[in-house]
Amino acid sequence: MRHLRNDRPNRLVTSHTAETDRFPTSFAAFLRGVGGALTSVLTYTLFATYIGVGALAHDLHFSFVWAVLATVLIWAAPAQIILLTTLGAGGTLVQAALAVTLSAIRLMPMVVTLLPMMRDRDTRSRHLILPTHFIAITVWVECFRLLPHVPRPRRVAYVHGLGCGLVAMSSIATAIGFVLAANLPPLLGAAVLFLTPMTFLVSTARNSRLAVDKIALGLGLVLTPVVALAQTGVDLLITGVLAGSIAYGCHRWQRQPA
Repeated sequence: MRHLRNDRPNRLVTSHTAETDRFPTSFAAFLRGVGGALTSVLTYTLFATYIGVGALAHDLHFSFVWAVLATVLIWAAPAQIILLTTLGAGGTLVQAALAVTLSAIRLMPMVVTLLPMMRDRDTRSRHLILPTHFIAITVWVECFRLLPHVPRPRRVAYVHGLGCGLVAMSSIATAIGFVLAANLPPLLGAAVLFLTPMTFLVSTARNSRLAVDKIALGLGLVLTPVVALAQTGVDLLITGVLAGSIAYGCHRWQRQPA
């Protein structure tokens, strides 16, 4: 029994050493992050989505450089679509900036939950600027899947690689969509854009292991069409608050002692 008790720490040390050997330097971690982006199923869904974004930019008469640069600097397909449609419909820069900012607020909880996973005692705030820019739904989902297997001192470099790989693939897709826009039927473009929400819905359902997660997801699916009937313009915000609050209340009630 003593031998078995002492063997577990040794296995943990060996496992930690093996993980460190896979990431001997920050550059190696960066390259593995790029590899993680290139091998992720979500990357290719994102690729298809950004083909649609590039086609939309072309149809709204934006330039090629503008479309690709927007993908690099904004790095969130919903925000880019809001920007394109707002400016394309004749809106002002102030209106577009306000709409994009409100869209980006939804990413704040992702940033708050993900940044602590990257930090260690030597991490400075400036080291997290670029990872913060990269945190969108794809990076958030993939980091929760991949970062536990990366030694903490290498996680920032790994996310740099993951984010750069995803942005590069999305920029290429934007360029392809822009060039092919003349031959891309509107129905196909709409179908391509629909791939992203469907993919993340399936990913969220797959990762929902706690009852509170399943309740929130189920209520969100049920309440969304009901709330949409009110035509408030903030349907998703209202649905998220309602579904999340009810799920949290059920979770607290379940944890109360009998």
